Amino acid sequence: MSKKKIEEIVEELVNPVLDKNNFELIDVEYLKEGPNWYLRVYIDKAGGITIDDCEVVSQYLSDELDRVDPIENSYILEVSSPGVDRVLKKDRDYVKFTGRDIDIKLYSPFEGSKEYSGRLVGLENDQVVIEFKGQNLRIPREKIASARLAFKF
Repeated sequence: MSKKKIEEIVEELVNPVLDKNNFELIDVEYLKEGPNWYLRVYIDKAGGITIDDCEVVSQYLSDELDRVDPIENSYILEVSSPGVDRVLKKDRDYVKFTGRDIDIKLYSPFEGSKEYSGRLVGLENDQVVIEFKGQNLRIPREKIASARLAFKF
């Protein structure tokens, strides 16, 4: 079964416990790192996620995954918050965090650089718009390797 299909199945399986607890699903990742496969589920709620919240979702999802058994190989299940430097992946992320500072890394140089930091203006016509050096910079989404909320110490 494909990685994408597994992620879709996990999204469907986890939704009931998220709805019941007023949690938001941020992302599901199924990936191999070194010799191990990881199934990572990122959740959030107003006020932030606690360890107890992660445990509730982890136990529920573990039981559902055992029942449905959609993954052939062994894997490590991780449920966590997206963190202060959360990744922006979906359209709703770019809407929700408009006005916040973000860091962008690109696959290849665009307008002379592979990295940009600026205030998120929004998402328009599949371009991420940031305020950069006093001007709006429009970065085509397909060029973005990662976009994260900026975390200032």
